[in-house]
Amino acid sequence: MISGLTPVSGGLCGPPLSFLQVIPFPRSRPIRTCIHPAIQAACGALVLALAFANPGVASAKDAAAGPVTAVDELPRRQKVSDTVIKLAGWIVKNRDSQGYPFAIMDKAAAQILVFDGEGRLRGAAPGLFGSAVGDHTAPGIAGVALREIPGRDRTTPAGRFVGGFGPSSDAGRVLWVDYDSAVSIHPTATELVAEKRAERLASPTPDDNRITHGCINVSPGFYEGVMSTTFKRGGVFYILPDTASLAETFPDFAKGRATAERGDGKRARGAAQ
Repeated sequence: MISGLTPVSGGLCGPPLSFLQVIPFPRSRPIRTCIHPAIQAACGALVLALAFANPGVASAKDAAAGPVTAVDELPRRQKVSDTVIKLAGWIVKNRDSQGYPFAIMDKAAAQILVFDGEGRLRGAAPGLFGSAVGDHTAPGIAGVALREIPGRDRTTPAGRFVGGFGPSSDAGRVLWVDYDSAVSIHPTATELVAEKRAERLASPTPDDNRITHGCINVSPGFYEGVMSTTFKRGGVFYILPDTASLAETFPDFAKGRATAERGDGKRARGAAQ
């Protein structure tokens, strides 16, 4: 069992239900191949990271080809940040998810990238996040009714979380990112017509994707076709910060990145001499 992955135990969200219980979900839409340029870049970076970590496992040819079954829902002109790509490579190289699938969520870009336990890209899609900018979790927030959460506390916290599927008190079975702070991933609710959540997901920019009370929304198709199948036994979730530094949020990654950049700088200076 992955470190920190424990069954849900009662409380706010109903009766106990193990994160490791398997409930199959049917695919409700066709899978589009991974053709978005930014996703191809992410695919290549991960394959190269695997190659350095396990020589002979991957090749440059694999990096150029990338996976052909990844679901791509990102708007055509959106880019995946360099930080996300490097974090994904670091996770794979250092086995930080301990062989479990993982997702990286970029709140600023309103993006979610999902990878299987071997670091292969399973999908990328826009997401909806907490309406308040910030990375904190208000004390006792899990026991507060949604309508009573102050606007300033409607944040999606940043950090590394271990989660999985479990019950909720008002949304049925959801994918918990952090059970203690009541942050989960679930599909957009069709009944919230006034909030136009589906339209926000479909818009070409991330400017209107901050609307939730702190949870993360994705399209129903992405939830069933990617999230439900990839995380059926749980996984690890990395949420990039709004205001906190990477050193605060992911200290090991930030330290490794700084070391790598210093090494690149020395090699560049040596080549110039």
